[in-house]
Amino acid sequence: MTLIRPRRKITQADWALYMQKRAPLAQDPAIRRFFETPPPSLDMPIAEVPMVALDMETTGLDERRHAIVSIGLVPFTLGRIKLAERRYWVVKPPRPLNEASITFHHITHSEIANAPDLDAIIDPLLEALAGRIVVVHFRHIERPFLDAAIKSRRGEGVMFPMIDTMSLEARLHRQKLWARFRRWLGRPPVSIRLDASRRRYGLPSYQGHHALIDAMATAELLQAQIATHYEPSTPLRALWT
Repeated sequence: MTLIRPRRKITQADWALYMQKRAPLAQDPAIRRFFETPPPSLDMPIAEVPMVALDMETTGLDERRHAIVSIGLVPFTLGRIKLAERRYWVVKPPRPLNEASITFHHITHSEIANAPDLDAIIDPLLEALAGRIVVVHFRHIERPFLDAAIKSRRGEGVMFPMIDTMSLEARLHRQKLWARFRRWLGRPPVSIRLDASRRRYGLPSYQGHHALIDAMATAELLQAQIATHYEPSTPLRALWT
């Protein structure tokens, strides 16, 4: 079977076509259903876009050597965070936890002892993501880790468009002329980490490195970013990547 392999960067216009072409090629039923559900239109106002905030805790930063240990997701819209539909899973990584990762995400050996393998949650996870725009804070974790983890278990990966709240903060605080001038003066860059970004909008600090809490924090951050810098009528194309 020949799969369409995405380029390192898929343009906005390519995402819908990529997912449309992947659907009939998918051998796994859950993956096929995921790709058969089209993402929202690029022209849809952000106020109408169904979204889901996604966060993962992993044993490291390299999807080739490290693994997912927990996943949290919270469906939401610009006007409402749907906590009743939240999902949280702890999963058993294929390799033992190391002490450094335990210190970081606080998930212990005893918590994963009876946890399922990620394969057991792929179907409900993809169902929760299908047809929604996934929102994360730093897309270079969730997208490659999930793609690699599903590929290792089902033989085919899953890629999809995202809104990255960290990238939106970078546009404002790292890429403008004033930010470059600050760097030229030798001043440290403005932090665009999740908690620091939230504080700029007057949002409260939450316990970090818990997948469900960070997912909810990311949903709240996007709502605040749009309320401050955009309009409810802003088209999705201005935000996703």
